[in-house]
Amino acid sequence: MSIYNNYIQEIEERKEQGLHPKPIDGADLLSEIITQIKDSSNPHREDSLKFFIYNTLPGTTSAAGVKAKFLKEIILGESVVEEITPAFAFELLSHMKGGPSVGVLLDLALGNDVAIANEAANVIKTQVFLYEMDTDRLKDAYKEGNVIAKEILESYAQAEFFTKLPEVPEEIKVVTFVAGEGDISTDLLSPGNQAHSRSDRELHGKCMISPEAQEEIRALQAQHPDKTVMLIAEKGTMGVGSSRMSGVNNVALWTGKQASPYVPFVNFAPIVAGTNGISPIFLTTVDVTGGIGIDLKNWVKKVDEKGSPVLNEKGEPTMEEVYSVVTGTVFTINTKKKKLYKDDQELIDLSKSFTPQKMEFIKAGGSYAIVFGKKIQTFAAKTLEIDIPPVFASSKEIFHEGQGLTAVEKIFNRNAVGLAPGKVLHAGSDVRVEVNIVGSQDTTGLMTAQELESMAATVISPIVDGAYQSGCHTASVWDKKAQANIPKLMKFMNDFGLITARDPKGEYHSMTDVIHKVLNDITVDEWAIIIGGDSHTRMSKGVAFGADSGTVALALATGEASMPIPESVKVTFKGEMKDHMDFRDVVHATQAQMLQQFNGENVFQGRVIEVHIGTLPADQAFTFTDWTAEMKAKASINISEDDTLIESLEIAKSRIQIMIDKGMDNDKQVLQGLINKADKRIAEIKSGDKPALAPDESAKYYAEVVIDLDLIAEPMIADPDVNNEDVSKRYTHDTIRELSYYGGTKKVDLGFVGSCMVHKGDLKIVSQMLRNIEEQKGAVEFRAPLVVAAPTYNIIDELKDEGDWDILQRYSGFEFSDLFPKSAARTEYENMMYLERPGCNLCMGNQEKAAKGDTVLATSTRLFQGRVVEDSERKKGESLLASTPVVVLSAILGRIPNMEEYKAAVEGISLTNFAPPHKLLVG
Repeated sequence: MSIYNNYIQEIEERKEQGLHPKPIDGADLLSEIITQIKDSSNPHREDSLKFFIYNTLPGTTSAAGVKAKFLKEIILGESVVEEITPAFAFELLSHMKGGPSVGVLLDLALGNDVAIANEAANVIKTQVFLYEMDTDRLKDAYKEGNVIAKEILESYAQAEFFTKLPEVPEEIKVVTFVAGEGDISTDLLSPGNQAHSRSDRELHGKCMISPEAQEEIRALQAQHPDKTVMLIAEKGTMGVGSSRMSGVNNVALWTGKQASPYVPFVNFAPIVAGTNGISPIFLTTVDVTGGIGIDLKNWVKKVDEKGSPVLNEKGEPTMEEVYSVVTGTVFTINTKKKKLYKDDQELIDLSKSFTPQKMEFIKAGGSYAIVFGKKIQTFAAKTLEIDIPPVFASSKEIFHEGQGLTAVEKIFNRNAVGLAPGKVLHAGSDVRVEVNIVGSQDTTGLMTAQELESMAATVISPIVDGAYQSGCHTASVWDKKAQANIPKLMKFMNDFGLITARDPKGEYHSMTDVIHKVLNDITVDEWAIIIGGDSHTRMSKGVAFGADSGTVALALATGEASMPIPESVKVTFKGEMKDHMDFRDVVHATQAQMLQQFNGENVFQGRVIEVHIGTLPADQAFTFTDWTAEMKAKASINISEDDTLIESLEIAKSRIQIMIDKGMDNDKQVLQGLINKADKRIAEIKSGDKPALAPDESAKYYAEVVIDLDLIAEPMIADPDVNNEDVSKRYTHDTIRELSYYGGTKKVDLGFVGSCMVHKGDLKIVSQMLRNIEEQKGAVEFRAPLVVAAPTYNIIDELKDEGDWDILQRYSGFEFSDLFPKSAARTEYENMMYLERPGCNLCMGNQEKAAKGDTVLATSTRLFQGRVVEDSERKKGESLLASTPVVVLSAILGRIPNMEEYKAAVEGISLTNFAPPHKLLVG
């Protein structure tokens, strides 16, 4: 009874936190519970029944296997439980989604008892999470003449699992809740410092926004019981910054509907909105849960009689309110007319929220059911040797005669599934594509594992070339939470078929390398499609899409993703870099110049940035592609010269070989396979058979941006502008300022060089600056702490070989040790340099943080409120983003430097070798 008693003790502990019993996923506990159910005199029998029926996780959890087996016994009369009739047992099986439950249903449907077989068949017809071992059984039974198998296949071919679902209501009443003004980061919905609890959905739900906001949502629900609360980003975009499934899960938990009465804390159908719509990655996550995302357009640019934007005293467009969305406002969404109404007044068109495909997601309760449903329908029709009945919305296909292809259009056409030979599609077309590389990161990985279990997946799709599970987001502190979660995650993913940062057997050294850097290395074809569980899945080879944990799970299980071909914005460069400028300054200037060229409109938002960097190898080009997440782009593509791409692939090969040498390859030799693919690609480029990816000369773009390097005279800093009178303009990445703006006086409390934004060159710049200042002043003294976190161990090894690590060690007051990792997060910093373990560190904000109220200058990508630094009572915390040399010098001076100090510190240092390509690359 010890396991059950431990569970009861845990329940009592959770009561003190205001929590319900944690859902059961373990076979041992559920087996004990079943034993108690069978014992009519057991004092725990009543509670055990409730746990079994209402609190057991479905899918492929070990508990689900035990539950399905017991329900089979009840249906066959081998066990009798008064409270669970055979009919109720079938109902419970119907809510278990797949895996063991489908196995049991097939056993019964293909068995000898006709009545039971018919009941089982009726349930199977509603299920879509079937895999090869399930479909093979159906196919074999059909070929042997089994009538029930034929009936099931005919139902699947007609997609009755979808057509018999209730229709989407024509009218949905909503009441507004404004979560905040300006862009709403997913950190507000699911804080990074609570990442450890994401797989415990009820517990994690308590961290959404604030307790006060949660109370206000509950009050709105009590006042409007017939309406759904719609969460709003007023004057901003909802869900920027990250791709967190946990954020959508939290919104659904507080405002959505329960997916099944027998599965606790899994809700669906959240409704979210923003003045400027929903972040593309976040919108994909909303689709996963069958939710609705709305672009409110309730604030628009004021224009004069000529139609030109009216500018304010700062030269920015003046905005005016079209209609109010203040908390408590009631609207009606008409899904048939695709309009938003206030009373009877039509406000905006919602066609983009209710495309035929999105209507299917809403009807089915999420995009997974549609993806798997289409696969099972195709299988059934093929087995029955009939044409696929037209049930689902036909994919939108757009082709413009005589128009060439952008780089992303080329990649999507090459990887498309089911396209007729010779057919070519342009942007806006709906496609299913094969995914080449998949990445799962550690703070969302446990949820990805849960999603894989819920969709009954047990092994990675053979279509995927390579997949990696990182340990970078929990690298800084090996605390009790990490010790409990990470080994379990690594074992699950390793068993599933991923290359894992930690070896469950403990045979190779644990790696905490930043996931984006590893994915950048294992992407060995610039024609690849990459899906990763982080918004910064932005590779400088191929096209990569940051995704929620569910979409990552879908890519791992099926090897596919579905999305429209995105529009592209072309970015090219002219002029010449000044010697004292860093490439990061080019990145920031790109955003600033783009906003100037388009009167404040962010033309990058929701689109692919096709950047013609050309001369930079993948490590350095990554600095640009990584930042495109903050530009609100959907993705980015680096157009490279042949020789540069070959150099990048050789670097990738060497780093993959290091992973092999460490013992990280698996039985299928996935890593060796990637090296072989890289060799093949290099040979194609050298021979001229297939040059580096480039767009067609006649390709069409949404916009074209030309960045003038001659205009970049000073280092550029992205400022969160925390005291801007317009709240909506705080914590965006749109305020880019030159160094001289700060007059050499702005105090800096902490500097951070790290995260995915830096490469080996940045760490070499740190060491060279220390030498410069040592030579100029005799020694280096830090007037503010400087935290340095290399993104990968490979970089540290290379710095050691090249002599740069020595000076970093000499000036550091702390150096990480893998033998004795930190067990608690740092809360206080001294004025010295800290050499931290490779990984995300301060950028993630879930473990290490700056002191509250600090002004941080960082190379990271995150300036959101509370992410790197929280507010204090004395002042707001702020995270300004700058190049490595600016950050290092600021930590030494304790303030942002002036131009003279900056130029002296970087004298003689080659900060970047970037130069625009001599000619524009076209295919």
